Amino acid sequence: MLDLKNKVVLITGLGQTQPTGWGIGAATAVLFARQGARIFGGNRTLASTATTKETIEQEGGTCDVVETDVTSSTSVKALVDACMEKHGRIDILLNNVGRSEPGTPASMDESTWDTQMDINLKSVYLTCHYVLPIMEAQGSGSVICIASIAGMRYIGKPQVAYSATKAAVMQFMKATAVMYADKGVRLNTVVPGLMDTPYTKQLAERYSKEGSVDQYLEMRNRQVPCGRMGDAWDVAHAALFLASDEARYITGQKIVVDGGITSSTGRV
Repeated sequence: MLDLKNKVVLITGLGQTQPTGWGIGAATAVLFARQGARIFGGNRTLASTATTKETIEQEGGTCDVVETDVTSSTSVKALVDACMEKHGRIDILLNNVGRSEPGTPASMDESTWDTQMDINLKSVYLTCHYVLPIMEAQGSGSVICIASIAGMRYIGKPQVAYSATKAAVMQFMKATAVMYADKGVRLNTVVPGLMDTPYTKQLAERYSKEGSVDQYLEMRNRQVPCGRMGDAWDVAHAALFLASDEARYITGQKIVVDGGITSSTGRV
């Protein structure tokens, strides 16, 4: 089950923001490679992908990484072209790039809003713009986006642009899934809740008004009905299922990986 042998996976955002721990993109790339996939990644910096690439290759897998600006049409096209030149096809596209900046509509400056739109939403459009025609010509393909429960409900942080873009990503995927349903191409979304990743430490510094990072992380654990945050591997396993042939009749859907937050009331 969940066999991805020789499937070509194009993934954005597989680097690590910290020297230790696993981010969602990195964990997903490693997990897909362990299932036999050939990984071709695009990342803002090559240095931050070293752990991901080395782990995959040390385990006998294949991983190429190209420096990519996912907000640039030229850069994304170059990434897709490089993957096609190397492998001749793209079976799975996984969009993982995302960033959260604090702010309400009144307090957030226009440049921050625009940057959030580009990183979180335009990046999805650009990869799909160049990859979907390839998948349509193949007659098969699976696209997966990583969204956030911030696009479904308020989770206690003033991050209006992030929330808006993640909600937009989910609807982008649902609408596009219908458009491509008869072309053999599936589009689905994984929606993480509160996750304990290296990026979480940066969020702690960005959003905690008082106290230490440890206190901020403990507060996040208490918000989850399961009593703890999830991790990158929880998200990666959901993405693996959606990418696999076992999910061949699933399109236009989302899998929420949140420990019960969006099913509860009062915990924000």
